[in-house]
Amino acid sequence: MTHAVVTGLGVVSPIGIGVPAFADSLFAGRSGIGPLAGMPDRPLAIPVAAQVRDFDPAAHIDPKRLSLLDRTSQLALVAAREAVGMSGLSFAGPLSERTGVVLGIGVGGMTTLDDAFLRLYGEGANRLHPLTIPRLMFSAPAAHLSMEFGITGPAFAASSACASSGHALGMALMLLRAGMADVVITGGAEASLSFGALKGWEAMRIASSDTCRPFSKDRSGMVLGEGAAVLVLETEEHARRRGAAVLAGLAGVGLGADAGDITAPDPRGAARAMRAALTDARLDPEAVDYINAHGTATAANDVAEAQAIHDVFGARAARLPVSSSKSMFGHALGAAGALEAVATVLALTRGIVPPTANFTEPDPACPVDAVPNAAREMPIRVALSNSFAFGGLNAVLALRRT
Repeated sequence: MTHAVVTGLGVVSPIGIGVPAFADSLFAGRSGIGPLAGMPDRPLAIPVAAQVRDFDPAAHIDPKRLSLLDRTSQLALVAAREAVGMSGLSFAGPLSERTGVVLGIGVGGMTTLDDAFLRLYGEGANRLHPLTIPRLMFSAPAAHLSMEFGITGPAFAASSACASSGHALGMALMLLRAGMADVVITGGAEASLSFGALKGWEAMRIASSDTCRPFSKDRSGMVLGEGAAVLVLETEEHARRRGAAVLAGLAGVGLGADAGDITAPDPRGAARAMRAALTDARLDPEAVDYINAHGTATAANDVAEAQAIHDVFGARAARLPVSSSKSMFGHALGAAGALEAVATVLALTRGIVPPTANFTEPDPACPVDAVPNAAREMPIRVALSNSFAFGGLNAVLALRRT
C-alpha cells in the first residue's frame, strides 16, 4: 500500500500566524478567544470569538490581486505559501501535473456574501461587484492555490460542515494511493465571522457567552473561530527520493455518516469512524497514544465523543490523553480539522500533548483525560484527529510518527 507523509505545514490562526507562533501558543495553552470585534453596532448575543486579529492581507498579497480574494482565500493562500516553503517543493515541469489541491471549506465566502446582501437589501443597490461569485464560491481557495503554484493536477473543494478538512485530507490520501498524484496540497480554510452568519449561530443557541471549555462540567457552548491550515502530503517514495524532511505519516482515514439527526451527534457514528481510521491504517486501538478531539464544548457533542472513545478503547479510554485544541483557537468550521491535524503533527514531532485550555471541573458524563490546562510531555507514536460534523458526517485521521 502507498504510504503518505507530511512534508510541509502552514498556519494562519487566532493563536498565531505561521507554524512557530502557532506551536508556541498551542503548547503554552494560550487562548486566542476574545471580545468579538468588527461587527455592526446592532444587537448580537455572541460576544466572543477566536479571530485572526493581526492579519494584514496587503502585507502578504499584491493589492491588485486582493479584489479577487475573499478573506477565506487570503488565509488559505498565506498558509499554503508557508507549507510549500517548508516542503522545499517546486512544481515546475512534470510535477505540476502530478500535484493536486484539495481544501476543506465549510461555508465559503461568507464575508463576501454578507457585503453583497448588505448592498442589495440594505442599501438598495441594483448591481453587485462583478467578482461576487468567483470570490464566494467554495472552490475559490483551491483554484487560487493551483494558480499560485502552477499546479495542473486534480484540484477541488471538500465540504461537509465541521468535518470538511478532515474529508479533504482523506481525499488527498486517496489521490496518492490511487496513483493520481505524487503530491497533494491539502487542508482547509474558513472566514465566516460575518454579522449575518453569526446571527444564524445565535439562533441555534449553542454559542458560549464567555469562552470554550471542552469536557468541563460548566462548559457553555462553542466559540466560533476562523483561520487556515495547509499540509503538504506526498507519497513516502516521492519524499524519500528527493531527500525531503518528513514530519509525520498520514496512516489512515475513517469516513462515515450517522444517518440520524441533522444536528444531534450519535456516538455510534463517531465510534465507527474511529474504528475505520484504525482499520485503514492497519493499527489496533492499543497503538493509539493520543486523541486530538473534536471537542466543541457543547453539552451534547462532548458527551457523545466521550462515549464513542469509551466504545472504541474500552478500559484504556479513561487513561488515554484526549485534548481539544478548540479551547484555544475556537471552532473554525471547515478549517477546524486542518488546524487540528497540524496540532496533531506537532504533538507527534515534539512528543508533547497540547492541553485543553480553560478547563475547570471534570464532567462525570465525559470521563476522559482531557489534559487540563497544561501540556504533557510523553512519547506519541500514533494519534487520532477527530472531526464530527452537523448531519452526522464524520472524518477521523490516523497519524503516526516517522
